[in-house]
Amino acid sequence: MTAIRLLARPMLASMFVLGGVDALTHAAAKLPKAEKVTDQVPTLAERLAPGLPVPTDPATLVRINGGVQVLAGLALATGRAPRLSSLALAASLVPTTYAGHPFWEEQDKAARAAQRIQFFKNVSMLGGLLLASVDTEGKPGVAWRARRAARDVRREARQLAKQARTEARVARAHLG
Repeated sequence: MTAIRLLARPMLASMFVLGGVDALTHAAAKLPKAEKVTDQVPTLAERLAPGLPVPTDPATLVRINGGVQVLAGLALATGRAPRLSSLALAASLVPTTYAGHPFWEEQDKAARAAQRIQFFKNVSMLGGLLLASVDTEGKPGVAWRARRAARDVRREARQLAKQARTEARVARAHLG
């Protein structure tokens, strides 16, 4: 792991670990804002996965989101499954941002400006998480490996076909 990754991953993860711990310990305080999202979860879950047991209690959903942020944040910070943990954090950040910083609903100019800053801070963090989710640490990704394997197979097939034609010509010359 490079020095940049060694420093950047914990830096990116730090806000999620702290925010997740806060959500776990103070879920009730987050309910008024969170209900905008938590009220939609059971309906969405029923449409996407009918029969799946999904908690409907808003406080439980806030704690689940907080738990995801703590676990995925720690995983990212320590370099354990960094691509997967980045995606998990990105997924948890979207509802958090939508519920927590709806600057478009604020009437007061100062409050609107403060919420807008927090909203776009989260959008920036989302961008960093998306970059981290595709970081292969200099190793080729699956798509590159698949393209490379297909190219190698095509090259090998051409060589085998050429070799077969040559051997057929030699055999024909010996027979004729």
